[in-house]
Amino acid sequence: MLASLFLIGASFTTPQMSVQAASQTIVEDSADGMARAVNRMVGGIVSYARWPGGAAGSVRVMCLIGAPRLTDRMAPVVPGAGSVMVRRMSAEAAISRSDCDILFLGRMPVADRQQLIGWVRGRPVLTITDDDPACIYGAMFCLHSRAMKLSFSVNLDAIGRGPLRIDPRVLRIGGGGGGGAS
Repeated sequence: MLASLFLIGASFTTPQMSVQAASQTIVEDSADGMARAVNRMVGGIVSYARWPGGAAGSVRVMCLIGAPRLTDRMAPVVPGAGSVMVRRMSAEAAISRSDCDILFLGRMPVADRQQLIGWVRGRPVLTITDDDPACIYGAMFCLHSRAMKLSFSVNLDAIGRGPLRIDPRVLRIGGGGGGGAS
């Protein structure tokens, strides 16, 4: 059984790593194949984010809130230098902490999602969700899967509200599909 992912679309290369296009065909029809695809895509998105004063290759903390739809096995694979440590927690716990560099928002009550998105504004926190296919509820990146393809949308409005810098190449491949921005 083939356990790798095939990429659709162009690849872009930076001096530090290469990142795949925003759409991946999931060849292995299983939870393992989906988990690998999600972790590669999340890692690719993380590799294009720049935190203020952050050193390249540092360990980032991803606070996982709610129940992810696409995979329950989050372990992002960051191309090049750097890594992501995943911590599962409640919305209240994430807000009371100051070490969440990334929020991954799964299924959760709307009030919790709104509270988290409001808390993130103005902070250097990358937000990713797999529970907002239209990408309109305030996360910066929204993962979705259709017909064995994993892709993401970009919410330019959410990105523009904070000090986090996202390399424009990932914005182009993501399509700028959410938040009223194209």
